[in-house]
Amino acid sequence: ALWPAAAMEVHTSKEVNAVNGTNLRLKCTFSSSSPISQHLSVTWNFQPEDLGSHELVLYYLQEPYNLPTGRFKERVTWDGNIERNDVSIMIWNLQPTDNGTFTCQVKNPPDADGVIGEVRLRVVQKVHFSEIHFLAVAIGSACVLMIIVVTVVIICRHHRKKAQEKRIEVTGTEL
Repeated sequence: ALWPAAAMEVHTSKEVNAVNGTNLRLKCTFSSSSPISQHLSVTWNFQPEDLGSHELVLYYLQEPYNLPTGRFKERVTWDGNIERNDVSIMIWNLQPTDNGTFTCQVKNPPDADGVIGEVRLRVVQKVHFSEIHFLAVAIGSACVLMIIVVTVVIICRHHRKKAQEKRIEVTGTEL
């Protein structure tokens, strides 16, 4: 109860799925009890699914610093806006090797401690045409079946109504 609450809060999605070969904005926002300082820093790291070593993805201190080497070289760009408490990045041309956990850490002295944002990325393969075709056929078949059922119900009700009118007409004639 005597420990102060963390003054720095970082917010990310818990999990994100994206299609192989596409671009993705990994959103990270923060809130700080202190005004934004010139010493605000942002560190984006990555840990692959196989739990290999952490890799630095991007570092920000007054301006973004992209990495000269590594798997994200020339594939990650700064997409944040510090004045809006947004420290997001863009990852270009996603690959299956990008599966893993990205962490977003923001320090705004004197607010340096707080929760580190984590987002788990899963890169999925593109949907094949045959899968799309199968889905379209399934949905189309379901729609056609529904139309047939509705049409049969309407025709049956119409025939019942006609038969009932005929019985009333015959009964009226007999009286």
